[in-house]
Amino acid sequence: MNIPFYHINAFTSHTFKGNPAGVCILDNWLEDSLLQNIAMENNLSETAFLVRQDDTHEIRWFSPTVEIDLCGHATLAAGFVLANFRDFISAKLRFISPISGELSVLKEGDRLTLDFPARPAMACQPPPLLLAGLQRKPIEVLKAADYLAVYESAEDILNITPDFDLLKQLDCRAVIVTAPGKNSDFVSRFFAPGLGIDEDPVTGSSHCTLTPYWKKILGKDRLHALQLSARGGDLFCQDNGDRILISGQAVCYLEGTISF
Repeated sequence: MNIPFYHINAFTSHTFKGNPAGVCILDNWLEDSLLQNIAMENNLSETAFLVRQDDTHEIRWFSPTVEIDLCGHATLAAGFVLANFRDFISAKLRFISPISGELSVLKEGDRLTLDFPARPAMACQPPPLLLAGLQRKPIEVLKAADYLAVYESAEDILNITPDFDLLKQLDCRAVIVTAPGKNSDFVSRFFAPGLGIDEDPVTGSSHCTLTPYWKKILGKDRLHALQLSARGGDLFCQDNGDRILISGQAVCYLEGTISF
């Protein structure tokens, strides 16, 4: 079997920056165990699998260890592939996720914009496991699909050295840490050891939670975000109520074929 494969760096305009995602174009769905093995072999934060259905594509995302409920950078990468390599002429590319419903990517020049569901967080009592795992006390903790730990400065975010074994035991998908930015409206990092990803380089889905939070704090609908991983990435976010628009660029690192 031969599967068209693309390795795309999302939320960056530079080849070795942003978040690398695999994009696999399928004729029809394969067994879940085979999708998981392909994602494990790719060993990227996520691999997106696409099956075309008329004017849309069904999409699923796998980390090296599990299926993911929502993934921003791999959806951005999928939109980039369809717009640049698959002769999809529509500026708005539609996707259907069996878990997260209808999603889209709008191509405008060299920028791609995700249309994702908002995931606002609610204040909560921080569990001791979270505090121990982060090894640095936040000023506030909230929870949605992920824990959101808020700090005073970008320096605090950069200096966090998590205990991933502890964070893996939490009762949620992942942990977002965030603070006001110096050269952006806010900064963040994203830890998801329970999904097989200790630190994700640039995380689109976390901004479905970050954007409503910082809109409330800063009083702005449009926000510029930086993710402070080693690779780093730029995101431009807009709060539209129950939907969040997340924009960025992408570049292709590799185009090839998976054969087995």
